[in-house]
Formats: sequence, structure tokens, C-alpha cells
Amino acid sequence: MWPIVGILCLLLAVVLFVLSGYQKRQLGLPGGRVIYADTSRWNKAEKPLFDPDLGLTGKPDYLVEQGDVIIPVEVKSTRAVDAPYDAHIYQLGAYCLLVERTYGKRPPYGIINYPTRTFAVDYTPALEEAVLNIIGELHEKSNQKNLPRSHDAPERCAHCGFRSVCDQVLRI
Repeated sequence: MWPIVGILCLLLAVVLFVLSGYQKRQLGLPGGRVIYADTSRWNKAEKPLFDPDLGLTGKPDYLVEQGDVIIPVEVKSTRAVDAPYDAHIYQLGAYCLLVERTYGKRPPYGIINYPTRTFAVDYTPALEEAVLNIIGELHEKSNQKNLPRSHDAPERCAHCGFRSVCDQVLRI
């Protein structure tokens, strides 16, 4: 009886190992240990990454540790055609910046996973500078009142979290 239980436990362990590898590949996760997760597939992360000097907070979907390197991974539900969207690249760049500031380890790249394709985005000095410029602009504009909204995408306006209080809402 005990040998059968042992064999069943071993088979279950192998099946679970194979399933976990399949799920990691589906999510576009690189090899390594997941040290942070903020998706519905896992428990919510205890706290977001935060840099008080920049006033920047963020919650990447995953952080994967590979030896001495930590790679941020962002999972998107929208489909990408040929390249990741600029906004997604800047978001990933902000996560790379937060990883560096929080863990003291500069990621060489981050990953954006779309349902149809996965992209590795190099975290270059140029991307870091662009992210810092965007953060600076946001801080500068956050002190202004009555900023005009961008309404180039009516669908985006329809799903905006500020729609109920926005005085520039589109009537769709």
C-alpha cells in the first residue's frame, strides 16, 4: 500500500512541476524565482514598490530573481502587433527604476507579455532618462489646475476611473 501512495505522490509532484512550467511560459516569465506578484493568479502583493525621492509608486505584475538580477514583468491583455506600445515601455521603465531604487540592483531589461507575443525591453540610460522626464512633467503638471484632458481615444475616456468627476468627459 505504501509504495503505491509514494508513486502517486511522485506522479502528482511531476504533474504539478510540468503545469507550473507551462504557466510560467504562458505568462512570459523568465527562468528564476518569482519574488513578487501582483496579479489575480497569485495573492496580491503586500505593498507596492515606492521611491519617496521621486514620489513614484508602482506594482509590477511580477518580479523574477535570476541570481543577482531582478527582472520586472508586466502582463498586458491588449494585443500587440509589431512592437510594444510606448506607454507600456515607459511603465516598464518606471518599474525598472523602482527595482533599482528599492533593491539596489539595476535590471538589464524588463519583460512585457501580451497574449500573442512577449517582448524583452532593454533598460537603457535613454529609457531611464525618458522615464525621469515623464515623472518630472507629471510632478510639474500636478500642481496646475484645470489641465486639458487628452480625448484622442473615446474608448479610453469611457473606461476612465475619473469619468464621474471629470468636467471634460466625452458623451459617447
